[in-house]
Amino acid sequence: MIVLDENLHDERLMKAIAAWHKGRVVSITSLRAKSVIKDEAIPTLLRQVPQPTFVTINVSDFWRRVEPHAAFCIVTVELPVERIKHIPRLLQRLFRLAAFKTKAARMGKVVRLSPACVDYYEEDRRVRSLLLLR
Repeated sequence: MIVLDENLHDERLMKAIAAWHKGRVVSITSLRAKSVIKDEAIPTLLRQVPQPTFVTINVSDFWRRVEPHAAFCIVTVELPVERIKHIPRLLQRLFRLAAFKTKAARMGKVVRLSPACVDYYEEDRRVRSLLLLR
């Protein structure tokens, strides 16, 4: 399951991801309807669904701030809001890398994704970097 942050809640974006992703694509707001979801509550919500990959462009509130957890993956995407249409392609490229190819491989990682590279950390908090292949 791919869970999009509320700032990415766009039907076209969700359809573009769903076109190639075999699992569900939902908005974070669907995990707790009719309420405001603060960033600090997101890890708790993610632990309530099976193996979600949460995607946000809110890098500063998640990257190096969130503790990794084996129950979820967080992908922060370094793109301005006017370029969010590129997120489906970037995610597709990320999921081709061995370290992110399966849900099981992604779990426990917090990722900073840019058009050129991937930085991520796991429980040991050591940042690892990979080039994002085209």
